[in-house]
Amino acid sequence: MRQESASPTRHLRVRRDRGYTVLEFRGEIDIAAAAEIAPRLDQETRRPGARVVLDLSGIEFFDCSGLRLLYRARRQALDQGGQVHLVCAHPLTLRMLRITGLAGLLPPSPTLEEALGVTRSAARRTGR
Repeated sequence: MRQESASPTRHLRVRRDRGYTVLEFRGEIDIAAAAEIAPRLDQETRRPGARVVLDLSGIEFFDCSGLRLLYRARRQALDQGGQVHLVCAHPLTLRMLRITGLAGLLPPSPTLEEALGVTRSAARRTGR
């Protein structure tokens, strides 16, 4: 069941979908956008047992500030016993993820549906 939420910033929309918090990044994710996104990202990923999907399908540009946000979200959620999954099909962003090694830590799914399917399978394997 999808539950819509207001946009906390022009670069981020947060909503609930099938028990997961979906953080949809939008537009150009640079240092200024990252500063806007970080407080809400922290709020969602620092909750104990957070189940988060980071959706990059709406991005037009993504720099190292965005990579730091992804790593930060992963680290914070895992520290709280949560899960983080990534949706990304943007070729240049996928290349950055591979070059930096972040794709190995946070493997991207091409669609939200696939990411939600992966999270359900992973949840069954880990007993969450």
